[in-house]
Amino acid sequence: MMLRHGRSYPGKTPWTKQHKLWLQAQKFEHPAQHLVLQDMILAAQHAQERLAQVEDAIDEFLPSWSLAPMVEALQALRGIRLVTAATIMAELGDLRRFETAGQLMSYLGLVPGEHSTGEQVRRLGITKAGNSRVRRALVESAWTYRHLPRTSQLKSTVHARVPPAIRDIALKAQTRLCARYRALSNRGKKLTVAVTAIARELAGFIWAIGQAMQPV
Repeated sequence: MMLRHGRSYPGKTPWTKQHKLWLQAQKFEHPAQHLVLQDMILAAQHAQERLAQVEDAIDEFLPSWSLAPMVEALQALRGIRLVTAATIMAELGDLRRFETAGQLMSYLGLVPGEHSTGEQVRRLGITKAGNSRVRRALVESAWTYRHLPRTSQLKSTVHARVPPAIRDIALKAQTRLCARYRALSNRGKKLTVAVTAIARELAGFIWAIGQAMQPV
């Protein structure tokens, strides 16, 4: 709505206290536009409150879950935090049941489809078969790799808690996937196609963490 009216937030980070104050200070000629803005601000606030409630519930029940170590280990990866990690493990269970990373990618529908007729082979988009919840979560996480590699203070705290092998996988994933995204975008690939390719490789690193973790 702000962009439609030619208004851009002058700060760097959205949804901070300063950003919310800037939104509240916006004035419009028609009262209906102001009502719409207030409704959107309230919707964003409610979404943040719901997310906080979900995170609190996960924190409460996580210690008694056998897959809790995997949930923490997955959070070492860039773009994956508590809710996403818990979603992945709740949907997939023990990752050791997938013998190869390719099996996990296929299960999530992140591999290209194929239409074959005689000697002709035509490549299609991803199959979108299998678990749509995890596939959607990985695509959302993959967008974070469009930025240059960096380790935030939050990720550094997670890295200090996980085994060195998991930390090495996470750092390798960030280095490779950030470079992979830049390479694909420089070749003129659509951003959605590049992000889907990153999500597929991210699934491979998740599989690697699943194999590196000791069973509970």
